[in-house]
Amino acid sequence: MNKGKFITLEGGEGVGKSTNLSYIKQLLENAGKKVVTTREPGGTPFAEKIRQLLLENADEAISEKAELLLMFAARAQHINQVIEPALAEGRWVLCDRFTDATYAYQGGGRSMDTSMIEWLEDKVQETLRPDLTLLLDAPVTVGMGRVDKRGTLDRFEQEKLSFFTKVRQTYLERAQQLPEIIKIINADQTLDKVQQEIRLSLQDILN
Repeated sequence: MNKGKFITLEGGEGVGKSTNLSYIKQLLENAGKKVVTTREPGGTPFAEKIRQLLLENADEAISEKAELLLMFAARAQHINQVIEPALAEGRWVLCDRFTDATYAYQGGGRSMDTSMIEWLEDKVQETLRPDLTLLLDAPVTVGMGRVDKRGTLDRFEQEKLSFFTKVRQTYLERAQQLPEIIKIINADQTLDKVQQEIRLSLQDILN
């Protein structure tokens, strides 16, 4: 049995990941692939509990190192319970965020030393890396303008614009470093045009 492919969807707040995750799943299924959709942090009951800890607005501040370690604790469980078993069965895994988000949010937004992220990435993931990453990119003001319309904001969404500017910058730097894996999708245009770019970006991996 051929091993499945691992596709991740990345981007800052309000870039349309949820809408386009469903669209990508449909494209893959139309191409005859068996698809597992999942998300990070989360993806398993245990990892979803960690997600809740990370996103909820609690009285106690979470230290940067604690936040980073919680991200990778959830990821370790997610990989073990969902991602690797599905790939081994020949399924394609489509994940809303993965380790590029850790580089962007903790490495960029929090200005943490990326050597620690790299070490955890190697230890937790071993050889697992995405086959393709679609990075939905839009100006921070555009994305946050969409987020503000949702209502109650989670712990990350309450960060300052300067935080999200660093997140976006780090994402774009990652795309420059890994152009064969990370494909930038302009999310500051109509949904039809966004999805046209997504279709084109998926052509190579589907052929």
